Amino acid sequence: MAHLLYGKPVADQMKQQIREQVNSLSHRHIQVKMVAALVEGDAASLCYARSKVRMAEKLGIECMLHIFPARVTEQRVIEQIHAWNQDHTIHGIILELPLPHHLESWRILQEIDPFKDIDGLTEKNALANMLGTPGIYPATPLACLKMLDHYGVPLRKRNVTLVGCGRTVGMPLLHQLIRRGATVTACHAETRDIGEHLQRAEIAFVAVGKAGLIQPEMCHPGLIIIDAGINQDKNGQIAGDTAPEVAEVVHALTPTPGGVGSVTTMQIFANLLEAVEYQYSLMVHPTS
Repeated sequence: MAHLLYGKPVADQMKQQIREQVNSLSHRHIQVKMVAALVEGDAASLCYARSKVRMAEKLGIECMLHIFPARVTEQRVIEQIHAWNQDHTIHGIILELPLPHHLESWRILQEIDPFKDIDGLTEKNALANMLGTPGIYPATPLACLKMLDHYGVPLRKRNVTLVGCGRTVGMPLLHQLIRRGATVTACHAETRDIGEHLQRAEIAFVAVGKAGLIQPEMCHPGLIIIDAGINQDKNGQIAGDTAPEVAEVVHALTPTPGGVGSVTTMQIFANLLEAVEYQYSLMVHPTS
């Protein structure tokens, strides 16, 4: 059986560090505050947002939950985002995805002030992630890397297969892996045989959003899998992109639930604290 790389010890370590940073900011008379926004109608989004509110309270962070009505217009959402951008008491904004089909998610996300974009999804932060310049990087890719760091798995000179090249996880992760010195094979919808590439990999990152995509016959005993996929299986249970039977074949993998997700949540709060520092730095040294 594979070694299970649980997220809880990683998240617990981050939680302690974040609490210490929040306390330090409070001594500077800074009350850290964020907004978690969603559009009514998606039960999973509401669940995730409420969990962020509960965790924020434990960390000493104020988190305001804002629920837009189901038929809200794009203009109304943008107007509200602009209001939060202008509110200096709010340091971070996160918009729970997916949005309803009548709203253009990526257009709306670009309206968030990049210095308050704690999910790291605006174009400015995406470019910073690609170039390795200062910015707020997407939370899930950072969480994936923190999992490996915690368990002492180096990336330098390792053969890595990335399965999934989406905007929120795969593509930003690709650039971070290359900067870490990994040799990366990127698999996507047009890849003919993912298993062929996994057979040559030492480490695999999976972020597609398709339960059971990675099957045992595609893997080998030396493989380490970091699974960032979140899905519902045919029984309505939370599942990753990796079939449970893969645990009998590979060297190590992250379970779902219990793996990357909890670390991603904590990374969002870590990004929030980075956003606070950016904003107060701008107040002291404003750009022309």
